[in-house]
Amino acid sequence: MNHSILVAGGTGDLGNKIIQSLLQKKAPVIAVVRHKSDKAKVEALVKMGVRVVSMETYNLADLTQACQGVTCVVSALAGLRDTIVDAQSVLLDAAVAAGVPRFIPSDFSTDFTQLPEGENRNFDLRKAFHEKLEHAPIASTSIMNGAFANILAYNTPFYNLKENSIGYWGNNPDFAVDFTTKNNVAEFTAAAALDVTAPKILRIASFQISPNELVAMASALKKTTFRLISMGSLEGLSAYNKKARAENPKGEHELYPKWQGSQYMHSMFSAQNNPLDNSRYPNINWTSAYDFLPHI
Repeated sequence: MNHSILVAGGTGDLGNKIIQSLLQKKAPVIAVVRHKSDKAKVEALVKMGVRVVSMETYNLADLTQACQGVTCVVSALAGLRDTIVDAQSVLLDAAVAAGVPRFIPSDFSTDFTQLPEGENRNFDLRKAFHEKLEHAPIASTSIMNGAFANILAYNTPFYNLKENSIGYWGNNPDFAVDFTTKNNVAEFTAAAALDVTAPKILRIASFQISPNELVAMASALKKTTFRLISMGSLEGLSAYNKKARAENPKGEHELYPKWQGSQYMHSMFSAQNNPLDNSRYPNINWTSAYDFLPHI
């Protein structure tokens, strides 16, 4: 069967990596881009052999035409409600109208099905889209990958290279946090897009590492002593995040306001991918913490 895959968000970092992984698997790829997309990135897709469909805005007629003959639509869109809920809903409607069998939404995150409403604004937007996806006559597969591993390079409290400290929330410093590299997410997503038997949710992690494990590993790698610091309870962090959000309403229009980053910290210590579906596609070489951390 000739699996033709349509990717929305292909000029973004993750979307581009997904496209490259699909091409490596010899899958024909269609990329839907906006007219305002970076021309250099669009030209690079064309040179890679991707059929690019450009449109001014996401509209049902044009997207339905682009989806004709497609076996799976992969959304790698990133943004706020106008993108994750509104634009992605038009993409879903077009996939259904064109008779596309499967849809992979732009989840790529901590498993938000384990989190209550109000703890993470960006995850709540994905939940809002899923309310529509759940009732759509199309099969879907969500990829839950925990945090992207590159967050470890952002000098967050969890891995603070300036202070040589490892911070954690909750009462368990042995709680293993899920991290997945974008390359691994892309490889896995490409395999799932071509897998007609893929289930509704697939949970993955390049590596899972606890604060205690990270203290030992960072101390050995950096040849200095890292301190383990309790940052307080998850309940306290949740209350802090809600207060910070209420005090900064302008952040509702920003993709990553300061309080959103703090919400991600809460989510990382509140949900865990267990069991993992890493072995579903055995040809993927998963990046370990020992492989990743020395490059930060």
